[in-house]
Amino acid sequence: MPSDPVHARQGGTAPPSAARRPRRLLRNLTAKIAAIPMVLTAMVVFLGGTVWTVTYSFTNSKLLPRAEFVGLAQYERLWATRRWVVSIENLAIYGLCSLVFSLVIGFVLAALLDQKIRYESAFRTILLYPFALSFIVTGLVWQWILNPEFGVQSIIRAMGFEGFAFDPLYNPDIAIFGILIAGLWQGTGLIMVLMLAGLRGIDGEIWKASRVDGIPAWKTYIFIIVPMMRPVFITALVLITSGIVKLYDLVVAQTGGGPGIATEVPAKYVYDYMFGGQNLGQGFAASTMMLLAVAIVVIPWAMLEFGGKRRG
Repeated sequence: MPSDPVHARQGGTAPPSAARRPRRLLRNLTAKIAAIPMVLTAMVVFLGGTVWTVTYSFTNSKLLPRAEFVGLAQYERLWATRRWVVSIENLAIYGLCSLVFSLVIGFVLAALLDQKIRYESAFRTILLYPFALSFIVTGLVWQWILNPEFGVQSIIRAMGFEGFAFDPLYNPDIAIFGILIAGLWQGTGLIMVLMLAGLRGIDGEIWKASRVDGIPAWKTYIFIIVPMMRPVFITALVLITSGIVKLYDLVVAQTGGGPGIATEVPAKYVYDYMFGGQNLGQGFAASTMMLLAVAIVVIPWAMLEFGGKRRG
C-alpha cells in the first residue's frame, strides 16, 4: 500500500535540519559548560556596568553616584563645553590620519619585507620593537625627540640650519600631529606584521600568472592581493580603531592635553571629570557618547559582515 506523502510530512519523520539541531547544541558540551562562569561574568561586568553608566549619566551625580535625575542636562552641558568639542575634533583628526597612515605604511613595509630581503628577521624585529613599549614610555621618548631645546630642531640647527623650526608639541595648531607621529611609530609595526602574515598566505602561483600576463606589480597588489587580504585588513581595522577610541596615556605622557586644550581627547575628558573634577554625571555622559560613537560604527559593520554571510 503506498504511503501517504501528507502523512509522511506531518507524521513522524522530522526534517533533517530539525534532527541535527539537538546534536549541534550537545556538541562540545563540556566546553560550553566550562564557559558559563566567564559568560556570566562578562554579562554582569560589561553589560551591567554599561547599563549603570548610561543610567547615571542622566543624574546630577558629583563625588558619589546619586539617583537625582536631571534628564538631558548633562548632555546639554557636555556639548556646550568647548573642551569636549575640541577633544572630539582632535580624536577625529587623529583617528582618520592614524587609520589611513597605519594601513598604508604597514602594508608598504610588509610588501617590502615580502621580497625576501637580507636580514629580514632583524628588520622585522626593529620595526616591531616599539609595539613592546608602553604608551607612557613612547610619549616620554617622543616628548624629548620633539623638544625644540634638545630634540630634532636643536640637532638640525647645530648642523648649521639656524632657521629650521620643528616644534609641533608647542604649536597649538599642529600639536595633535605630534601625538600622531608617536602613535604611528608605536603601532605601525604590529600592522606590518599582520600584513606580512597575510602576504605570506597568498599562493605564489598568483604572482607567476601575473608576471606571465605582464601585469605590473602595483596593479597586482591593488586589484588582486588586497581584495584577497580582506580578513587581514578587517583585523587591522579593528585593532587600530580600538586604539583610537581609548587614546589617553600617550596624550598624558606627551602634552598633558596642552598647550591649553589643543590635544584634549575624550578619554582624558572622562577621566578628568570623574576623578579630578569629582563630577561623575558629566563623566558618565561623556563616556556614554563615546560608547554611542563606537556602536554607530560597529553595529552596521557587524550587520554587513555577519548578516551577509548568514543570508549567503
